[in-house]
Amino acid sequence: MTEWWRRAVIYQVYPRSFQDSNTDGVGDLPGLLQRLEYLAWLGVDALWLSPVYPSPMADFGYDVSDYTGIDALFGDLADFDRVVAKAHALGLKVILDFVPNHTSDRHPWFAESRSSRANPKRDWYIWRDGKTGGPPTNWLSEFGGSAWTFDAATGQYYYHAYLAAQPDLNWRNPEVRAAMHAAMRFWLDRGVDGFRLDTIEHLIEDSALRDNPPNENWTPADPPTQKLRRRFTTDQPEISEALQGLRSVTDDYDNRVLIGETYLPLERVVTYYGHGIHLPFNFHLIGAAWQAKTIAALIQRYEDLLPPGAWPNWVLGNHDRSRIAARVGPAQARIAAMLLLTLRGTPTMYYGDELGLSDVPIHPERVQDPWEKNVPGHGLGRDPVRTPMPWDGSLHGGFSSAEPWLPLNTDSTKLNVEVLRDDPASILTLYRKLLALRSRTPALSIGDYGHIGHDRNVLMFERRHDQSLYMIALNMSATEITVSLPNSGRVALSTHLDRETESFVRLVALRADEGVVLALNT
Repeated sequence: MTEWWRRAVIYQVYPRSFQDSNTDGVGDLPGLLQRLEYLAWLGVDALWLSPVYPSPMADFGYDVSDYTGIDALFGDLADFDRVVAKAHALGLKVILDFVPNHTSDRHPWFAESRSSRANPKRDWYIWRDGKTGGPPTNWLSEFGGSAWTFDAATGQYYYHAYLAAQPDLNWRNPEVRAAMHAAMRFWLDRGVDGFRLDTIEHLIEDSALRDNPPNENWTPADPPTQKLRRRFTTDQPEISEALQGLRSVTDDYDNRVLIGETYLPLERVVTYYGHGIHLPFNFHLIGAAWQAKTIAALIQRYEDLLPPGAWPNWVLGNHDRSRIAARVGPAQARIAAMLLLTLRGTPTMYYGDELGLSDVPIHPERVQDPWEKNVPGHGLGRDPVRTPMPWDGSLHGGFSSAEPWLPLNTDSTKLNVEVLRDDPASILTLYRKLLALRSRTPALSIGDYGHIGHDRNVLMFERRHDQSLYMIALNMSATEITVSLPNSGRVALSTHLDRETESFVRLVALRADEGVVLALNT
């Protein structure tokens, strides 16, 4: 049996920005419940829900104060259960974000841990004495400054890879592992179909607390957080055992999935398949130069590096990175959609990309993101990609009847679900047709990948299953290019949405910024 996640298209929902139901300007679970039919209509298979646990919201839910609850901002456990039940009734899987690396400093575990050096939970976190009048090491936080914070009450420093309000758990402690396994079982018992595991490369640090070496490629134009290479703070060998423990939990349940956030070089990303992770996220399309030669080489390199039996995955956008349309422009955003949904592997979509949303400028007075506040001026702010979903052309886009927590896109009267779903040429229509084509075509969902390469900035590759053969040709340039093909056939879909079933004989003229899925005769 083919695991569901191999065929699936995953859709990330950022709950704060999807649908508000109680007029506080912040999205919530009852709001999500109202919009699940949209996801089923769109044609995705699973929704990944960013954190909804109780949290002080220092990092918008990635600072968890209770792993087995729902923050009142989003609703309650009954609301969550209703979301899962309705999603399943609509044929949608539910993947929950899980944050194993750190908790909030308001978590009861940390309150106990910092209460005294003798507390039984002291070793649940990473406490160390200072060195030469300062922190134990030179390790830097991902949010700027030292990764160590001094606690005057107990006279030691605690480690935090992110904010000081996000102390790292000590995954070498078996009690910590047992507690996190229990939290996972709590949600698995409620019917979730898997977890996206946050920042797994940070899970364990060097036991000898060696200083990180300088980053020889760093320049003053780069963020100060990148001055050091994370040699001793990420991707440590002991992570494998910890992740295998998480996998053992999900293996006690039928057909669940573990997805790991892995911002690492490709050759390191693929090693996490052997660590118990079904899908270590592959983010390399996000930062790649948008040209056929580069993308073709990236795809082939990834395919070559995959271990036997490993299933690839692709990501083009998420809550931490600039939106597709902002990176490649509106015309090429259609090419990106076709690329994402025709490559071999499990694709993950980010809410609003199917509308062609771009980054939304945020006035300094409305900045919410702690990353931008801590490392200003380096383009690290994530607010522009977390803005509310525009559902219609009303004052607040149908997202809320109150002022939203972040502003909507300024063109929300034109760029919204209601307008685009009725437009036969819109990018939303393209996404829906791509998803439908992928769903009914085994060659595009579970088929083999065939490397063709690139020609004059046209990216071409094959997908094959049994006797079915498809060619994808993506014109990544602003000029018309004619490409030659090994067989005749028909156009199954064009990003321009105007030439379906058109036949061809070995030659296809691609207009500027046009991609096509071609069904070849065999």
